[in-house]
Amino acid sequence: MIAHPDRQPQLRNPVPTTPARARQHARLAASLTERDRWILRMVHEHRVLTTHQITVLGFGAGSAARRRLLVLRRLGVLESFRPLRACGSAPAHWVLGSAGAAVLAAEAGLELRELGYRLDRALGIAHSLHLAHTLGVNDWFTALATTPAPETALLAWWSQYRCQALWGDLARPDGYGRFASGTTALDFFLEFDLGTMTLSTVAAKLDGYAELARDRNLVVPVLLWTPTLAREANARKALRQSWNQLTDLHTVPVATAAAELASSQAGASPAERVWLPLETSGNERITLAQLPTAWPHIPPAPATAPEPPSSRHTILAPPVPRPPEGGGW
Repeated sequence: MIAHPDRQPQLRNPVPTTPARARQHARLAASLTERDRWILRMVHEHRVLTTHQITVLGFGAGSAARRRLLVLRRLGVLESFRPLRACGSAPAHWVLGSAGAAVLAAEAGLELRELGYRLDRALGIAHSLHLAHTLGVNDWFTALATTPAPETALLAWWSQYRCQALWGDLARPDGYGRFASGTTALDFFLEFDLGTMTLSTVAAKLDGYAELARDRNLVVPVLLWTPTLAREANARKALRQSWNQLTDLHTVPVATAAAELASSQAGASPAERVWLPLETSGNERITLAQLPTAWPHIPPAPATAPEPPSSRHTILAPPVPRPPEGGGW
């Protein structure tokens, strides 16, 4: 009503302090499995995941995943939306619900406000102009985490939001990962390109990675994933110009790949033979596991999950890319 406008505090998400809400949260302790809690941590870390992404990462069957996700929505720990599509219907997109945020905060011994969660902000990604990019990044890491090759594993997957909190003053990758193959592992930053950004802007990002290496002593390869081979070829020209102007070329290893090269069959993965280091003058592609041989000056990463740097903006530890074994229902 214009005569009695809402005050700003009234528009904020209420903190669940009522006895009924507190009892509801207490009942969740008997309802949530380890896999459920992993899902909550994943949607909090990556902001939004589709039904397909959650299914292939954490479930053996789509029907089982859909049933459980509906239960979690009824419990209030997850919320969902479906973006409008010109043709067909979009899958359900899942974000953290208010009850789920309360669970994560309680697990970490935090007040809900310390988690920085707001329901309107969580659901606001449905209208974000970056939704397609966020989903593309999450699809990329999901495919890598479920690579069918033996003795391979995605040990770490940190979101662009965690990367921004840790290193955003110097560089802003779309994600950080550690991929292990056998006893060797590769740390990397992902630059996920949809072809909407000018190539000069993409190439200029190398300056930030050079600053990151110099200021934080963090030499991590940058992987650029483009939609087409033509885009990749043009990107390599722009990248090489910027790369050649760096003070120390070895501090910013770069490799590129194009989505067109990935297998069209089910189970296609960024781990396939699609990568071309920027230093390479030929056209022979190598797998993700072979990339460390292109940069022998970089110490090999340990085949264990990395410890995240401390930051007041990254209160919760990053979740593992796959749920714990025996998570059950």
